[in-house]
Amino acid sequence: MSEHNDNERVIGLPENAYRELKPGEEYNPVMSPLKIVPEVTLYSVLWGLLMAIIFSAAAAYLGLKIGQVFEAAIPIAIIAIGISALTKRKNALGENIIIQSIGSSSGVIVAGAIFTLPALYILNLEAHFYQVFFSSLLGGVLGILFLIPFRKYFVQDMHGQYPFPEATATTEVLISGEKGGKQAKLLLISGLVGGIYDFIIATFGWWSEVFTTRVIPFGATLANKAKMVFQINVGAAIVGLGYIIGLKYAAIICAGSFVGWFVFIPFLNYFAEGMASPVGTNALLLIGDMSAEEIFSHYIRPIGIGGIAMAGIIGIIRSWNIIKQAVGLAVSETVGRKGGATKEELRTRRDLPMKIIGFGLIAAALLIFIFFQFGVVHNLTHALVGLGIVMIIAFLFTTVAANAIAIVGTNPVSGMTLMTLIIASIILASVGLSGESGMVAALIIGGVVCTALSMAGGFITDLKIGYWLGSSPYKQQSWKFLGTLVAAATVGGVIILLNKTYGFTGEGALVAPQANAMAAVIEPMMSGKPAPWLLYTAGAMLSLILTMINVPALAFSLGMFIPLHLNTPLLVGGIIAHIVATRSKDAKVNQARRERGTLIASGFIAGGALMGVVSAILKFGGINFVNPEWFASNAAQILGLGMFLVICAYLALESLRGKPDAE
Repeated sequence: MSEHNDNERVIGLPENAYRELKPGEEYNPVMSPLKIVPEVTLYSVLWGLLMAIIFSAAAAYLGLKIGQVFEAAIPIAIIAIGISALTKRKNALGENIIIQSIGSSSGVIVAGAIFTLPALYILNLEAHFYQVFFSSLLGGVLGILFLIPFRKYFVQDMHGQYPFPEATATTEVLISGEKGGKQAKLLLISGLVGGIYDFIIATFGWWSEVFTTRVIPFGATLANKAKMVFQINVGAAIVGLGYIIGLKYAAIICAGSFVGWFVFIPFLNYFAEGMASPVGTNALLLIGDMSAEEIFSHYIRPIGIGGIAMAGIIGIIRSWNIIKQAVGLAVSETVGRKGGATKEELRTRRDLPMKIIGFGLIAAALLIFIFFQFGVVHNLTHALVGLGIVMIIAFLFTTVAANAIAIVGTNPVSGMTLMTLIIASIILASVGLSGESGMVAALIIGGVVCTALSMAGGFITDLKIGYWLGSSPYKQQSWKFLGTLVAAATVGGVIILLNKTYGFTGEGALVAPQANAMAAVIEPMMSGKPAPWLLYTAGAMLSLILTMINVPALAFSLGMFIPLHLNTPLLVGGIIAHIVATRSKDAKVNQARRERGTLIASGFIAGGALMGVVSAILKFGGINFVNPEWFASNAAQILGLGMFLVICAYLALESLRGKPDAE
């Protein structure tokens, strides 16, 4: 039905693309596994590398300025479709997947680098280009190599069990561009609606981006006295993300947020009157003098970090058989067992040989050791300890990063990296490495791990897109290394350039919020001051309790870690998806409506991502029409809530127009 050759048009994703398969049922991708399709060509590789350079520079600037790294996969997919349409390329779907896969190395490498390495400048420590470049490159390579053995489990064995929101949106963009027709038109219209809506907020500031209950007098009193405040981001892209995630996971994520904001924060505030001194690590204010947001940063987020770490450990224990199989296969193939590949596998199921993965990991470990020994610590024991920290933590947290992306489309790398920095600082201090040299070592180790985890999360998205559409995984895996190399070189240059131009501390400097947080954590650690272990432990215990009652602990802990205003629109999107998919008594009508909504939600995400890039470029050029006074006013927040209701109504009503078998 969905075969792809010169004489056939692409019909669309198969009916069973997003649902769990029945016993004995198989998923057949859009491009037939039995046919050879153009994928890796000079055209796709060159465009992919160009995208990696452009988006690495854009994402690094934006991430350091506002703390948000936009996901490059969707804008790159849109551009790839546009180029293939302009050049009238036939059967460009396979090539577009490769362009997207190589180019999207930019976003993940940027996230890995900018969350940690600018902290070196913030702490007035020397950071060289080669240190930034190698920590990004080696971390990226490690992330790819560690993830490949888990590809089959996440993208094939768990088919239909994870929503993969970003991969869904990118796949819908690629498929609509290839097949044209009414679906492409719907995606274009919804992309324009969502993109213009988000662009108006970011560039013109006609209404506020976040609505809070402080706009109502009673809400303001509640926020001041009880520290209870409700917040919602009114962006179109995030509600679209919530629609694709679905009600189940959106509700669990929000439950984590609600427990933090409406249980723990008021509970802590209840004791505020009796407190005479600040409580907790790095806390300078009394709880009574803190806002709800400050209490969240100091006390709730660390609980979320502990929860994410424990959820990761639980995930590792639960998937131990998969890990054992992957390691066993790598060992048996690497030692050269002759019967390693008895049957010819379909191209859509073929990964890079485990022998290459095994040798690749040994080579990567050797290079990391050389880098640490001669480029960072100049001490054999310290270099070996650093290598051990990187290899163990990156390996164990790879599945956590992939799991988080599969569920919510957000990779909690900053939380996991914070945990890595704390562990690294304690271990390095115990082997005699502290002070300034200890800070440099810990931050570069953190940079390697952070990039590895960022890459693992981002690359599982690429491989899921390839699985749905029918690309060859081994080709995506092979060329991802080149994208990583180019992105790492670009990011290294951009960070050094931005430090010289703006700096990361002082008046007019780039904000670099994550790097500042890392610097704030590591400085006391390397000076012998404590970490909030009690809060990390509380989060870990919470994850264990949730696991006992069969609540997904990672999704819940993500909710406690990610700010409230970014989680609440996910719930709204999930509720809309539930209503759309259950209103009719006819299952086929419900499915058609749900699929139409997925396309509209994908348009919102794609439009928001693309216009986010445009808005960032305009701001970089000094073009910004936002009036800060109006943007922060109560009236702008109320208008924002009204506009949010309009965009939600558009998503719901347009989705309900879906009919079975309609093109």
